[in-house]
Parts: sequence; structure tokens; C-alpha cells
Amino acid sequence: MIVTNETWEGIPLLHIHTNEMNEQTPVVIFLHGFMSAKEHNLHYAYQLVNKGVRVLLPDAKLHGDRSEGLTEMQMNLRFWEIVLNSIHEVEQLFNYLKVNRLLESNKIGVAGSSMGAITTSGCLKRYEWITTAAICMGAPGFVELGKHQLEQLATNGLSWPMSEAEIAKSNELLASYDVTLTPEKFAGRPVFFWHGKKDSTVPFKDTYTFYLKLRAYYDGNPEKLNFLVDNQAGHAITRDGLLAATDWLAQHLA
Repeated sequence: MIVTNETWEGIPLLHIHTNEMNEQTPVVIFLHGFMSAKEHNLHYAYQLVNKGVRVLLPDAKLHGDRSEGLTEMQMNLRFWEIVLNSIHEVEQLFNYLKVNRLLESNKIGVAGSSMGAITTSGCLKRYEWITTAAICMGAPGFVELGKHQLEQLATNGLSWPMSEAEIAKSNELLASYDVTLTPEKFAGRPVFFWHGKKDSTVPFKDTYTFYLKLRAYYDGNPEKLNFLVDNQAGHAITRDGLLAATDWLAQHLA
């Protein structure tokens, strides 16, 4: 397994592959969580590369090699800016793969955990070229998650530094990336969800409720949609979840 530190289109990333891989090798772009960094997900890459998949682990804006030393509160205020920026950077990475003839097979998966899974959901709304996806502890409903974040701040005695009009404008922007408002965008593509029932950071209920609604769009192909529930887990993916997610991606890229 070869791990190289590279920069594509201004995006620092780890490129994980083997000497045997070529332009026909499928690719997964795996996106890290909030306050994390690319190298923290090498265990996902290890599993995928051993299953014959090339992996890209990019740093999100303000994370990892792109850190600007902001506090967690300052980062929280820019959470959606980071997510939306990552959605567009996934397309930049896809275009780089195509231009450099690293993806002649057109078999590409996008996946992530927490913030990375939220980003993955937005990518499914915008990009028809995604073959398969894995959403681990992610919320496809951007508008609903935004409301939850405001409620959490209020519970902690904090207020969001935005007026009602600014929040409404922000919700309008988030809606344009919110795949729960246009579930037909999943287009029958194989998608895997993993979520812990005790997750207090990204609510389990909202994601699972959407999954139940989404099943109607997979009528005749139920095997292409899976939700693995962990009744005991909080906001941390288990080893079983990691293995199930990487198995799913490799299977549907084979």
C-alpha cells in the first residue's frame, strides 16, 4: 500500500493506492469529520485499498494542513461554509481524476463520517456521476440539522450571531443542497447508512425517518439501500460499522 501526500487543485490530500492499480481501478473519496483531518481516516483507506479500491482522503477547508488555528466555536460558526465548500471540492477532485486519466472506469464512491457524511449527502443531490455512497453518522437533511444546531446552542445558553432574516437566507441556501427535499436524486444508486441510536450530535431519528421515506424510491431494488443501526453507539462509528461501510463501497464498485 502506497500513501502519498499530494495537493490536487489546491486541495491537500492523501492518495492511497498500490502499484498494481491503474486507470480502470475504482476510486473512493472519503471525507473526514468536524475538527478531524485526512490522516485520521487511514483505517478506512486500508480496508478499501485491500479490496482493490484507490482512495483519496482530502482535508476540508480550515482542517488539517489547511488549519488557520481557529477555536472550535469559531469553526462551529463556519460549519456550513466548510460543508458547502467540500461539496464543490469533491467535484474538483472528480474532474482531476478524469483529466489525469485515473478514472477511466467511471466507478467512483463518495463516503464520510459525521461532517464528511453530511457532505456526502449534499454530493448525492448534485452529482449524478457518483456510483455509490456511504453515509456514517450523517444528516441528509441540511435544513433540519441547521435547526437542531440552533436548538443545541439555545440549550447551552448561547445565541447564533445572525438575525432572523439572515437565518432564513441561510436556510434557503441549505435547501438547495438538501437531498431530503429531492429524494429522487438518489436515483436508485446503492447507498449505505450507519448511525448510532444514542447519537446526540447528529440526530439518529431524522436520518432514519428519511431512510424510511427513501425506501419507496428503491421499489424493486431494496438491496441497493441499507441502514445499519447500532442501538448502543453514540457519535462514534464502531468497527462493525467501518467494516460494513467499506465492504459496501467495494462491493458496489466491483
